[in-house]
Amino acid sequence: MKADLILYHGKMHTVDRAQPAATAVAIKDGRFVAVGDDATILNAYQTDDTPTIDLRGKRVIPGLNDSHIHLIRGGLNYNLELRWDGVSTLDQALSMLKAQVERTPSPQWVRVVGGWSYVQFAERRLPTLDEINTIAPDTPVFLMHLYDRALLNRAALRAIGFTKDTPAPVGGYIERNASGEPTGLLLATPNAMILYSTLAKGPTLSYEYQVNSTRHFMTELNRFGITSVIDAGGGFQNYPDDYRVIAELHEKQQLTVRIAYNLFTQRPGHEYEDFEHWTATVPLRQGDDHYRHNGAGEMLVFSAADFEDFLQPRPDLAPNMEADLERVVRLLVEKRWPFRLHATYNESISRFLDVFEKVNREMPFNGLPWMFDHAETIDERNIERVKRLGGGIAIQSRMAFQGDFFVDRYGAVAAEATPPVKRMLETEVPVGVGSDATRVSSYNPWLALYWLIAGRTVSGLPIYSEQNRLEREVALELYTRGSAWFSSEQANKGSIKVGMLADLAVLDRDFFRVPEADIKDIESILTIVGGRIVYARDTFIAHAPPTLPVLPDWSPVAYGGGYVSSSAQKSSVAHSDAASAIHVCKGSCQVHGHDHNVARKSTIPVNNYTAFWGVLGCSCFAF
Repeated sequence: MKADLILYHGKMHTVDRAQPAATAVAIKDGRFVAVGDDATILNAYQTDDTPTIDLRGKRVIPGLNDSHIHLIRGGLNYNLELRWDGVSTLDQALSMLKAQVERTPSPQWVRVVGGWSYVQFAERRLPTLDEINTIAPDTPVFLMHLYDRALLNRAALRAIGFTKDTPAPVGGYIERNASGEPTGLLLATPNAMILYSTLAKGPTLSYEYQVNSTRHFMTELNRFGITSVIDAGGGFQNYPDDYRVIAELHEKQQLTVRIAYNLFTQRPGHEYEDFEHWTATVPLRQGDDHYRHNGAGEMLVFSAADFEDFLQPRPDLAPNMEADLERVVRLLVEKRWPFRLHATYNESISRFLDVFEKVNREMPFNGLPWMFDHAETIDERNIERVKRLGGGIAIQSRMAFQGDFFVDRYGAVAAEATPPVKRMLETEVPVGVGSDATRVSSYNPWLALYWLIAGRTVSGLPIYSEQNRLEREVALELYTRGSAWFSSEQANKGSIKVGMLADLAVLDRDFFRVPEADIKDIESILTIVGGRIVYARDTFIAHAPPTLPVLPDWSPVAYGGGYVSSSAQKSSVAHSDAASAIHVCKGSCQVHGHDHNVARKSTIPVNNYTAFWGVLGCSCFAF
């Protein structure tokens, strides 16, 4: 048999217990047809015109699968958002903000939404409203920190019409000055609706630009070796309108990440009607291996939403929650629709399980896939209850971003098993790993793997004892084969194994050998989905797909947006130091005045130190 593609001379960790290691694979029709050693694969599957790639001894893993992310919503907005993911100092974050403010045209906003926590900054603080207003006196700025708060400058307050007469929604707080005017600080106390609804007032991208934005977001995920995700719906993500872009990309065969999607109710008080309509009109599992329906959730009823803001006290769910949830769960069990439910606190989980067990006694689940998302404080008794009902638990890296705040409120001992992953595995409950990106955690899977293995938050705070930290092999299995259970695809993906979908990532460093602290800096240098190369750089740059222009051209993505790696930050500091050493200001440049950083950070080659005055009359690099 002739293969469509052969990869050889690799160091493959297959996540297949029958054949845990290999050096070569043959791929045909989007699946692995052979896994083994170089000589066997090349001799059996190579012809004169078979494409082959020498992996040069690099570590290879199955494609990563984020079992809880908001890709569809995130893709529509990716090109609009400045990312502080990975940024190590507030000074750098504010410099990035200033640069984006300068290039953003009216009436657009600059927004930083999720993927960061102020504890990651060396300064250990949030930006102040004065700092934001100084940087952006006229351009609206919206900064969202976790599901805790948003900071809006005065221009943003004007743009959305917030005044002294604007009421705060239930569960939200608007800080006001002595005159009663909003200062720009919005707090979720703990209901995040005040943050969602305010963000929704900002400008959106045109349909054409949303298509471009979604493609760039998928490429960013491919950068880290992600080949599959389960989209958990999300607030203000309406079906089917907000799914048009992803459906078009699927139709045009332009998806570079496989997507299984859940449907998330958007109408408080009308959740049953939403699911009644969807179960009658959306065929379960409709789609294919690239894009398919996956059931209901993560929001089933709004009265069951236990918001995870650990800066605020735990919310008590409404007395009517059980009745609301039971009605929807009965419908889903009757229609045999898998479902997932957002569940942060053990107190909430106990009440949810009471409902599930009641329904199960009268309408047996009988193997219907269902799962809890998050489950940070679930206890041993409730893990056993999940097991008896045949459920799974999808965990995310939220504690990497909020663990410091959890410790402050509940103590270090309470944080040691949040969530109790090892106990879940000992009980043989299915467990998958994800990020919950993009509005809380970062989408970088290696940051999540670092959190599970090292037991540290983004501040470096150790929160887990040795008893709840995972071995590297186990953590990786949960992010591959483990996550596949949550879309009922464990027989189809998650391993480098004959018959499985040919999804894999070649890493820039060896996950099993690098120091723990370096795990979070790992990236893919070759990502393959169904035998098709979707991302390549460095050694494999010759295999990279054509570069897609960024739309609009002022987007942060056009200026190196996305997760900021530690190597990029070191390079930025080195470049800044070099520029400072070369240039001593003697006066204003006729192009840029005294704002010489505009030239230094420009993509135009004004920073050619060997050229006299650079180009276009710029003298920013004059001595």
